[in-house]
Amino acid sequence: MKKILILLLSISLFGTAQAQFGIRAGLSSANFSDTNFNAKLGFHAGGYYQFDAGFLSIEPGLQYAQKGYEGNEAATGAVISEQLSYLDVPVLFRLNFLPFLNVFAGPQASVLLSRNYELAGNVNNSTDVVRGYDLGGVVGIGVGFPLGLNAQLSYDLGLTGLNYFDTDVKNRVLKISIGYDF
Repeated sequence: MKKILILLLSISLFGTAQAQFGIRAGLSSANFSDTNFNAKLGFHAGGYYQFDAGFLSIEPGLQYAQKGYEGNEAATGAVISEQLSYLDVPVLFRLNFLPFLNVFAGPQASVLLSRNYELAGNVNNSTDVVRGYDLGGVVGIGVGFPLGLNAQLSYDLGLTGLNYFDTDVKNRVLKISIGYDF
């Protein structure tokens, strides 16, 4: 009986759900945890597919995201710029409090696509010094506007150590985005 009730609830929930595809892009401010580096500005862009069932929405997505840090070498004071490019795959659960306001959270898996490390004009693109994936979470708040436009503020919290030059640091990224629902 319990299984039948769960099945009926699932059918009614997804039977009334509306699905929509959208795109999102914005600015990122990224850094590593537990360091004295400076945040690095970057961008992110991608798409999502939202299953909207009223109060709860589920939103898997796929996006390109720049992460990393900026700093200075201790010995010389030379500027260091580390840019890591990832393919992020978040699965967000949105609670829609009002027709225009929601909060969200969910897991995110990321795959390292490339690395660009610059120190005093020297460039290194080897990805051997950093783990090739990142597992984490995303939390944030979103606002819906007329004509399918939306905006959101989110925070990506890396949960796995990146083993960056054998140091246990994690990605931390603040994102501000605008989007459009088709």
